[in-house]
Amino acid sequence: MRFLPLILKNAWRNRRRTSLTVLSIGISMCLLGMLMAIYHAFYLSDPPPGQALRLVTRHRVSLVFPMPEYYAQRVRQIPGVRDVAVRDWFGGVYKDARDFKNFFARFAIDADRLFTVYTDLQIPEDQKQAFLRERSACIIGRELARRLDFHIGDRITLMGDIYPMNLELTVRGIFDQDVNNEALYFNREYLEQSLPEARRGQAGMLTVLCENTAAVPRVAREIDEMFHNSSAAETKTESEQAFALSFVNSMGNVKVFLLSICGAVTFTILLVAGNTMAMTVRERVREVGILKTLGFTPGRILGILLGESVAIALAGGLLGYLLGSGLCTMMRHAPVMFPQIKTLALGPFVTLVCLGVALTIGLLSSCVPAWRASRTAIVEALRSTD
Repeated sequence: MRFLPLILKNAWRNRRRTSLTVLSIGISMCLLGMLMAIYHAFYLSDPPPGQALRLVTRHRVSLVFPMPEYYAQRVRQIPGVRDVAVRDWFGGVYKDARDFKNFFARFAIDADRLFTVYTDLQIPEDQKQAFLRERSACIIGRELARRLDFHIGDRITLMGDIYPMNLELTVRGIFDQDVNNEALYFNREYLEQSLPEARRGQAGMLTVLCENTAAVPRVAREIDEMFHNSSAAETKTESEQAFALSFVNSMGNVKVFLLSICGAVTFTILLVAGNTMAMTVRERVREVGILKTLGFTPGRILGILLGESVAIALAGGLLGYLLGSGLCTMMRHAPVMFPQIKTLALGPFVTLVCLGVALTIGLLSSCVPAWRASRTAIVEALRSTD
């Protein structure tokens, strides 16, 4: 610590080079932190307590194929199942489909079972009763209401694409939920009665609420075994979090993609920082000779040079953390397709990893040139003209 003022003064001597190095490390650490935060949000974060008790059952082949509606009654008879709600993805178009702001999840669901299955859904009692009384009513998430400026009593028109119909819905409630707070739910009975007779009695998916977390894997296994080799439709049952991640995995091996970019970013910034520190140390060879004549040992000189590199790298890591935190905040408030993005943040684990990577880059990029400079003979160092 006694040489800290000297280290900081040396680091700030070439201001342009130091500023550009800090900026390059900061942007790289920002990108690295964002990728790690996305990976953590998708694959390492624990689901909220309410979501941890829910399973989603769909057609084994694909979500686009429906299942018989009576599957819900059979699933309710499985021990450990508290309730089951039939849910259908309506899709449709709201206003202009070319504007991504107008895209949001639209589900037809058993209205009388919505609030028992989604135990984490919070809504005032009067709004809840208004939704249950009116067949064409809908409720929307608070984030969606804020983004599209929806209010109680507003009319929403959804033009059907999957279903050959247009829906005229009235907003009767605004709810809060831990996840998927930008969704719209309406009474599935309204959808069923508007369909041709041949298309009724089909279910897109079943949302299953289990009694406790211990029963979740067993219930999932028993549901799929119940409909194994069924002539109507075989099923695939998974946790609600895994169901949401299946849409991410449909784009490819996202895990390998994220980890590959993280490795490439780290390797690239290591080369940039290594070149910068090699130039810096080469310019200081003559000063190293002077320090040795004043009694500085090779170990102290090595520590000063390494400290300068580490200070620059940590400054870049801190800048990257600030930039990454800002981007996470922007992404949380932006329209997104995956609800996991709403939990995006540079948590303590991601922050420590990014600062650790910055510290490692600072040490690795300067250890070889600093060690060579500290071992340079006094006469040879004083003769240097770089």
